[in-house]
Amino acid sequence: MTTEWNDRRVLITGAGGFAGPYLARYLLDQGAVVHGLVRKPFDDDARRSKAGARGPSGMTQVIGDLDNPESLDHAIKTSEPDVVFHLAAQSSVAKSFTDPLGTMQTNCIGTNNLLEAVRSGNGDPVVVFAGSSDEYGLVVSSSQQYEQLKKHYGIIFPEPKIPEVPIAETNPLRPMSPYAVSKVFGDHLTRNYYHSYGVKTVVSRTFNHEGAGRGALFVTAVIARQVAQLVAGEIRSLSIGNVNAFRDWSHIEDVTRGYCILATKGVYGDVYNLGTMQTTSVLSYLLMSLETTGFPVQQIEALNGEKVIQNPTKPDTTPMFGIPFQKTKLDRILLSGEEEYLLEDGGITIRTSKGTIPVIFDPAKFRPAEVPILLADTRKIKKTGFTVSCSVEDIIRDQLAFFRDPKNRG
Repeated sequence: MTTEWNDRRVLITGAGGFAGPYLARYLLDQGAVVHGLVRKPFDDDARRSKAGARGPSGMTQVIGDLDNPESLDHAIKTSEPDVVFHLAAQSSVAKSFTDPLGTMQTNCIGTNNLLEAVRSGNGDPVVVFAGSSDEYGLVVSSSQQYEQLKKHYGIIFPEPKIPEVPIAETNPLRPMSPYAVSKVFGDHLTRNYYHSYGVKTVVSRTFNHEGAGRGALFVTAVIARQVAQLVAGEIRSLSIGNVNAFRDWSHIEDVTRGYCILATKGVYGDVYNLGTMQTTSVLSYLLMSLETTGFPVQQIEALNGEKVIQNPTKPDTTPMFGIPFQKTKLDRILLSGEEEYLLEDGGITIRTSKGTIPVIFDPAKFRPAEVPILLADTRKIKKTGFTVSCSVEDIIRDQLAFFRDPKNRG
């Protein structure tokens, strides 16, 4: 096998998480020698079940923890990496609100520990830091939205240049959760280690990435699991939080390729958005998931019969924010501010050709502070040769296939 990764030595932190096994499998297929930092050993059968893909057979597991500098020194010494992919993190936004100190310990101090281990080691690896689109946080897409945000939050700093979408790497960072704050810390610290110490670092501000095996706390997995339960007759209604939030969702396989491109072609000390330049609402993701399982959606409305939208999933390519992208009729309506489904509506009734499906809004699933929209400007990373291969529909199909297996719904 002859590829640019053939015989290159790689260390992946967070190899036991969601993205780690996919990245390990890709690199192993490319001929790399892969070491994975994990907190405790796992077997390939368990990983295959979780990742929905071939387990990382051939990856050498290195037991360690970001909180333990000695274990990181050992991992660097053992793996002798040419490239370090730093994926390990407390990655749940919801959990960061209930455990902010633990989130900071892992994501901030842990990242510092890793960078110190790299700096003090004998090698000179490239370090790719998995940052997050949540660093951008409170992104302002319209004057109408800006006025609403000021009423809710009081002040928006820095003042926006409207619209701030698609989001370029130069956009202000307004993190809206402890998780997002911790990623801003890691982002700046990682780049500082290049400027201060010459460590060859590249930051990927990775937008939402999904696929089979995504953690149960993430909204796409919450939706896919419930839709699979609905199809199996285990439940008769769905429960969700804020359905108006828009996210730039990538397939995990695109993201793993993006990480690898940044390791070989990214400029040291620089930042790159990794996304699709397309945005989809949580509500559209839910409706599309239902349609994928054979429930054609004809109409949606608030539980009180108001806010009616006919044919909400009808494809729409109307340019918005200066760019054309694939979306639903519903998303065009939501993005233009014509309609919004709020907690006080109680929920939504989805009318399909096979009957009605109630969606109940759960107050516990609404965050204390919300990121309204994420839409990546990916022109910078495209200059490295990165292209998007998968669609939102591909993500939905893979997640539903995973949760259609009863053992994955338990």
